[in-house]
Amino acid sequence: MARKKLPLHTQMAIGFAVGLFGGLIVHFFAADTQWLQLLTTYVTQPVGQIFLRLLFMLVIPLLFSALVMGVAEMGDIRSLGRVGWKALVYTVIVSSIAVALGMIMVNVFNPGGGVDPELANRLLEEGAGRARGIVDSARTSGTGMQLLVQIVPDNVFRAAASNDILAVMFFALMFGIGLVLTNTPGAARVKGVVQGLFDIAMTLINLVIRFAPWAVACLVFNLAALFGWELLIRLGAYVAVVVGALAIHQFVVYPLVLRVAGGMSPRVFFRSIQEAMVMAFSTASSNATLPTALKVAEEELKLPRKVSRFVLTIGATANQNGTALFEGVTVLFLAQFFGVDLSLTQQFVVMLVCILGGIGTAGVPAGSLPVIAMICGMVGVPPEGIGIILGVDRFLDMCRTTLNVNGDLVAAVVVSRGESDEEPIHVDMDGNRLA
Repeated sequence: MARKKLPLHTQMAIGFAVGLFGGLIVHFFAADTQWLQLLTTYVTQPVGQIFLRLLFMLVIPLLFSALVMGVAEMGDIRSLGRVGWKALVYTVIVSSIAVALGMIMVNVFNPGGGVDPELANRLLEEGAGRARGIVDSARTSGTGMQLLVQIVPDNVFRAAASNDILAVMFFALMFGIGLVLTNTPGAARVKGVVQGLFDIAMTLINLVIRFAPWAVACLVFNLAALFGWELLIRLGAYVAVVVGALAIHQFVVYPLVLRVAGGMSPRVFFRSIQEAMVMAFSTASSNATLPTALKVAEEELKLPRKVSRFVLTIGATANQNGTALFEGVTVLFLAQFFGVDLSLTQQFVVMLVCILGGIGTAGVPAGSLPVIAMICGMVGVPPEGIGIILGVDRFLDMCRTTLNVNGDLVAAVVVSRGESDEEPIHVDMDGNRLA
């Protein structure tokens, strides 16, 4: 009798455990050895990076096709508007709760006041080069109305080539609306082509995902072997506040939202999304986890695919509760460290910008750091201070990405309530039924 194969999330969890403990053991006994450097440089790091690049390679076609089909399958503009407004209201309310929770905890526990100045200076020096690059990118990325204008691409191919996810999403949204409003044989054939693109992307992703346990082991091994637990201990208070706030949001706020607004048991939900959680934690990327999230939503949570495709593809960039929370905590932590006393008004401004930052932050590893640098500059905190937290950012990125992905799936559950996958009735913008 053939032995039953372990579920993928179990395999990934095993890979994570092997990578973590193997890395910690190696870090303890052979931290500065040449063979460890050769192993990470030529084996574990390339394996992890190739896996991530394969996922990122497929993200654009998957995101485009999933969002187009999600919009097209709505059937009419009114359904799209209803689902869109539900998703927007959810994002604003839950992100506001996340940021407020994080900022309250920073004010209560004051982690920035307990950092040894000598240690902080050393951390600043270690991260000076990378911090400078992040600050420069924040200054050149534009602000306010410029960022709003840039959402609309003047060349969608250039936007895709430069990984401008928001611009690609806008084009996909407009393309999907066009398919809804165009009831011709040619449009039907285009819809079939887009569906085919989605199917092909998912097939390729399922092939790539088979290597996830090995890639996860390599990614976590690198992190543990190079840094161990030392950096976490050095910035223990800051890490504890961030992780504590993320945990409260994960295990208190989300279950309440699921129970009250989603009509689903939190226990059933968290049991069903284990695969997506492990992938999110391991890759630290909402975009890289999108394929797994779509699969979990349709196969495990049994959500209407038109809703799950729409909400999850939008949410991978536009609904990042964990990122918004992390940005608020980090800005206030750096303000405390540098002795910058922020008034309640300034903290409220930080909160608003963090909510917006959670909507527009790239769903890739460390995508929130330029936003943090920008907010620091707005309230008089030295942006270069992010050099202090760069060492622990990878671990915190893994934690907040898990919250981001879980939040997207919670949003899909909430928005799906009252929706179905029944064949849509196509109507025009005036509400007239199309033949």
